[in-house]
Amino acid sequence: MAAGSTPADDADHTDATRAVGQRMSGVDGVQDEVDRIVTAWERERPDLDVTPLTVLSRVSRLSRHLDLARRAVFARHGLETWEFDVLSALRREGAPYRLSPGALLTQTLVTSGTMTNRIDRLTQRGFVSRMPSPEDRRGVLVELTELGRTRVDGALADLLDEERMLLAGLADEDRSRLADLLRSVVAPFDAH
Repeated sequence: MAAGSTPADDADHTDATRAVGQRMSGVDGVQDEVDRIVTAWERERPDLDVTPLTVLSRVSRLSRHLDLARRAVFARHGLETWEFDVLSALRREGAPYRLSPGALLTQTLVTSGTMTNRIDRLTQRGFVSRMPSPEDRRGVLVELTELGRTRVDGALADLLDEERMLLAGLADEDRSRLADLLRSVVAPFDAH
């Protein structure tokens, strides 16, 4: 027992050391960069509870890897990420693949000026067209063209193949459980 410590203090220290050792070995003995970061912070700032890093740093790192993978897939199809976002919003709408610019704003979380610019650029590329709204003489609808539909369908198929590979190390039930856990974290943000 260390000088000035109690048996309870030593037990707490032993439990903490054991927890760090278990985390450092990770699942199946695998260690990642987050394990090293967390261990370093625990050593340097033992006064802080750094456990949120064990989850959110991994989510952040995964987000960066996923962004790179998505950009590569979209580039193979001659698309930027934002182009895929707009085209896929229209494609998910179902035939005749039309939405108002306002509905596209809601789905893609960009400003009105940004959306106008995006629609202009997609129109120039032949992926979408503008048409008058039948319900509002002053309104416009954005419609996915056949070229846009072909492009987004191909990109989506390749994206899903890539994402399946990223999740290949997880069993079906683990993927389902992870999806449920992430939904619990993300849902409050989406509610706003």
